[in-house]
Amino acid sequence: MTARTEEAAITEWSQEVAALLTGAVDQARAAIEEFSGPESVGDYLGVSYEDPAAATHRFLAHVPGYRGWQWAVVVAAYPGADHATISEVVLVPGPTALLAPEWVPWDQRIRPGDLGPGDLLAAPPDDPRLVPGYAATGDPQVDEVAVELGLGRRRVMSAWGRAQAAQRWHDGEYGPNSPMARSTKRVCRDCGFYLPLAGSLGRMFGSAATRCLPTGMSWTPSTAAARTPTPQLPRAAARRCMTRTTTGCSTSPRHRQTASRSRPRP
Repeated sequence: MTARTEEAAITEWSQEVAALLTGAVDQARAAIEEFSGPESVGDYLGVSYEDPAAATHRFLAHVPGYRGWQWAVVVAAYPGADHATISEVVLVPGPTALLAPEWVPWDQRIRPGDLGPGDLLAAPPDDPRLVPGYAATGDPQVDEVAVELGLGRRRVMSAWGRAQAAQRWHDGEYGPNSPMARSTKRVCRDCGFYLPLAGSLGRMFGSAATRCLPTGMSWTPSTAAARTPTPQLPRAAARRCMTRTTTGCSTSPRHRQTASRSRPRP
């Protein structure tokens, strides 16, 4: 058999098999009726090919609790066969199928706002956001200084945990892209009510002590630093900030220059 003759034979086989697979609509419907009853199968939706020897016929499913689902019947055939063979009958979700929400592991199901008075949420022992902290020495002078520095706890936030918190604050509703932050032209670090956080995060974040804020918080993230969280915060973070108050500032250097010119000189 020459190459041209072999190619023609393969083409003829493909057309023969395709005709068998495409014409197996009634056979596929009968398989569904045998599997689930005639009342469970609806209109014919079409056929798709899995490979040269297999195809899938789809029908609308009329099954209680499975709105928008479809019956999928896989049929197979080989060259020289006089009929197709039923491979499987399954229910599959269609474009408008009603599906259960994505499964969430039990230890990740608590969301912000779920905890109430009296609820306790313990961190796992291997939490990557925490690292061993300072252990008390028994010396009152040393331990007193440690407490003032924010030490004295068994575990403290790791560099990864601080970077994760900084990214979350930056992307939150009080971040630099919020409408309030983008509309103001003042610099929050110049405000007398601004209280920066202690440690490296103090160059980027702080609290507003004014009573006008419903949350009592204003954030001062550097846009560039927050996009790539790192515990070693650059000095530029203290030069660009934003806030939720009307006397906050913008992350735009142009806004900062405008605010500087608007302040009266001594």
